[in-house]
Amino acid sequence: MSIEDDVALLERVPTLRLLGNTALRMLAIGSEQRDFARGDQLFNAGDEADAGYVVQRGAFRVEDGGAEIIAGPGALIGELALIVSMQRPSSAVAIEHSSVIRVARSLFQRVLESDPAAARRLRDELATRTSQLASDILMAGAKLST
Repeated sequence: MSIEDDVALLERVPTLRLLGNTALRMLAIGSEQRDFARGDQLFNAGDEADAGYVVQRGAFRVEDGGAEIIAGPGALIGELALIVSMQRPSSAVAIEHSSVIRVARSLFQRVLESDPAAARRLRDELATRTSQLASDILMAGAKLST
């Protein structure tokens, strides 16, 4: 895939789209592509998380305890690892021949440092999500206590 193809793929990811074309181009240039055969592990729960992965083609089963989702093309797996140092809370395995763009946290942070406006847009989006999540939790708690 070309850099333009990678930029187009990154633009499909809502969180990354906020960063703008210049930042996406820097991410596309600095990231790496990885291929996986069916059954290959992308990562395991408990692994050190130092990158996020955007699915280029194929699909991955992401399991977090009992919950499971299928992440296909354009999905960002491990979003939080782009921002904070942590251990993986879930495992991900390729369910068919698949490829991802690996975006290292160090690269993501350098891009944000070089583009303060993109960093502000990301901060605002994460604040909105956190506020919505807190509201959802309060609503669920109120329903459970009635």
